[in-house]
Amino acid sequence: MREPGDSKMSCTAYDAEQGKEMEATESPQFVRISLAAAMTLGFQPGLFYRNARLHCINLLLTYSKGCGARCAYCGLSKIRPGNFSEKSFIRVTWPVHRVEDIIQRIAERRDRVKRICVSMLTGKRAVEDTRKICERLRSSFDVPVSLLVSPTVMSEGDLASFKSAGADKIGVAIDLATPELFDRYRGSGTGGPHRWETYWKCLSDAAKIFGDGNAGAHLMVGMGETEKEMSGSIQKIRDLGGRTHLFSFFPEADSILSDRVPPPMDQYRRIQLARFLIDGETGRAEKFTFVNGRIVDFGVPGGMLEGIIDSGEPFRTSGCEGYDGEVACNRPYANSRPGPGIRNFPFRPDNRDIARIRKQMARTGDKG
Repeated sequence: MREPGDSKMSCTAYDAEQGKEMEATESPQFVRISLAAAMTLGFQPGLFYRNARLHCINLLLTYSKGCGARCAYCGLSKIRPGNFSEKSFIRVTWPVHRVEDIIQRIAERRDRVKRICVSMLTGKRAVEDTRKICERLRSSFDVPVSLLVSPTVMSEGDLASFKSAGADKIGVAIDLATPELFDRYRGSGTGGPHRWETYWKCLSDAAKIFGDGNAGAHLMVGMGETEKEMSGSIQKIRDLGGRTHLFSFFPEADSILSDRVPPPMDQYRRIQLARFLIDGETGRAEKFTFVNGRIVDFGVPGGMLEGIIDSGEPFRTSGCEGYDGEVACNRPYANSRPGPGIRNFPFRPDNRDIARIRKQMARTGDKG
């Protein structure tokens, strides 16, 4: 007999043709949960480097057929080898758990959890299952719920339905800064179903339905874009009423891009600073100065810029906030390994971190 909460426990379905029971660990009864979230809820043992804390429980829909998309960099891609339930995502395992068990653990650790995020897959059942899971979570406790949606499988009215189910924020993983790169790595270049226009329309609609600042777009630095192109996309997102959740490319084993290296640290730091200025409406991309596509001036007074850098805030993880206004989805070490080369800080950088950041920004082309 397995105890409640055991990740191997499953409901069953009956196969009439074979005359036997078979496991059916699929959504909406089951979801995958990030390793960091599993540690936070006590499903998995482990400690975070420098005593970091995760405040958002990241959940991922799960189906035996996996995800129908073919994104070149994604661990869940249909064209990446392996069974879906065993595929890593963002380079770590995502164990499967019953939704009811997750709800129980969150209720027991309510002081640690400031937000829940449910991520869709590209599949026919994903929209309705996402709505059901959102409703179940919101009816269990007053923890805000974000949805990371797949616009490719959505129809008109789905965003409003998600809002009615209790979601307060929507995320759209645009990922690539230009339509050409998007098509190369997510669309026709891989035989995938996603389209640039579909993703941007969904983001625009989400900002209108959920309100200013409640639609977020994921963008990933290091896919071949220039800093000017990335800054332009961040500005477009802000002008639509959204915010940018910034990532640094980090290769997933066995993916098409497994041999691609992360972007130089100085490049990523400049884009982090650009995002902070644009999202905070302290600066605008068209006021930046670029040389060969690289930012050489941010268009704000030098003293102000130095103070912003010294605060460390631009280099913290950008994501959805909790009710307290602080970023809850801080994703510890999601796009860099624990250690001195942290790219997105899951906590406030200290003075030593700021000194290292300044050195990183000065070393052009440095990978770490």
